[in-house]
Amino acid sequence: MKLIVMIPAYNEEKTIQKVIKEIPRKIEGIDKVEVLVINDGSTDSTVKASLEAGADHIVSQKENRGLALTFRKGLEVCLEKGADIIVNTDADFQYNQNQIPDLIAPILQGKADIVLGSRFRGHIEYMPPQKRIGNILATRVTRMASGYPVTDAQTGFRAFTRDAALRMNILADYTYVQETIMQAVNHNLTLVEIPIEFRKRDGHSRLMSGVFHYAQRATAVILRTYRDYEPMKVFASIGFVFLVVAALSGATVLVQFVRTGVVTPNVPYAILTTMLCLTGLQILVFGLIADMLKYQRIREEEILYRLKKIEME
Repeated sequence: MKLIVMIPAYNEEKTIQKVIKEIPRKIEGIDKVEVLVINDGSTDSTVKASLEAGADHIVSQKENRGLALTFRKGLEVCLEKGADIIVNTDADFQYNQNQIPDLIAPILQGKADIVLGSRFRGHIEYMPPQKRIGNILATRVTRMASGYPVTDAQTGFRAFTRDAALRMNILADYTYVQETIMQAVNHNLTLVEIPIEFRKRDGHSRLMSGVFHYAQRATAVILRTYRDYEPMKVFASIGFVFLVVAALSGATVLVQFVRTGVVTPNVPYAILTTMLCLTGLQILVFGLIADMLKYQRIREEEILYRLKKIEME
């Protein structure tokens, strides 16, 4: 049983060594523990510090590509190197790496495909108010969109089985955290949350520049993913709104016609009703088309999963 701990890192020379040295190298039920650092175009000494701390593998990207693409690259490398379990952690020393055995325990027990380390169920030493607000908002939206009662959708401390990692297809270019949860739910993977410790960070977050900016980008990822997996619900809801407004507008015209036998002076309402009806029906048709494409996507994802599985064997 091989465990690879992957650490996406961007200019984290001050903390990356503490993270790597804290990772336990002997875990019951695991034969081998390796550390992979994905250097996301760092301009400082992150790579040198990682090597000095004992990182087993380092993959460097020529330029800063962002957390989502770096995470996707990390999963690919871990699978190529034969990982049976993959743990993702951050390079800023906010997560306690001594909790890795607790994080992977549900996987070793066969109770989970993905394990999320929940800061809100555990202990938070300190979290800036704007980051706390952003986490709460994004978590609530993720909970509603996925249907899974997650308490911390933003956590970067999480573990995947090899099979779960093979099923992940990260399409977002900003953050992966919500998308992986929604994909897991749609692939009928079992998610488990465990309480974890969260330390105070020195300096500012390189991902979250502001609560409104993060909320905007994260919400866009969630809505896009939800649209792809539940297109009929999305388009039917929008189309239904147009049809309801059309019905209300048309009621005025109908009442006038019943009373007087003519549409005048409500011709504008009659035109508006017709346009709203046509628009609503068109949106419903788009929903039917998107729903057909959804099943095409499901088949393509299953083919991709099988191809990756064959390729990684």
